[in-house]
Amino acid sequence: MSGVLMVCEGNICRSPVARAFLRRELPHLEVNSAGTRALVGERADPLVMQLATARGLDLSDHVATALTYEHVRAAELILGMTQAQRDLILATYPFARGKVFRLGEHDQVDIVDPYQRHHAAFELAFAQIESGISNWLNVMTTLAH
Repeated sequence: MSGVLMVCEGNICRSPVARAFLRRELPHLEVNSAGTRALVGERADPLVMQLATARGLDLSDHVATALTYEHVRAAELILGMTQAQRDLILATYPFARGKVFRLGEHDQVDIVDPYQRHHAAFELAFAQIESGISNWLNVMTTLAH
């Protein structure tokens, strides 16, 4: 089982944070992250790393990766940060229907993209991601077993 795939655009802010939060909650579940327009080879954004460290999350080994067919095929659950990302994944990989959702689905929100924005945008993104993970935990706990 491949578990959960977190998807954002650049794969240097939101999806690495979502992956780290989920791995802390369900350490035995395989969790990956990728970007629809990944800044391939880049580390997590410096402010993201700082805020993650303050929350006890370690992103030091993160390297941005582009979303691939293999990622989509292997994952049992794929969580994009926005409705547009969800739609793009489904348009590109129609076979993934039924396993692609928004991380903020339960709250009916898109996770704000903080990239190159002010500190408050990063704080909001972290709060939305944490809420999204909390809301998905029951589903993910089932996948982890």
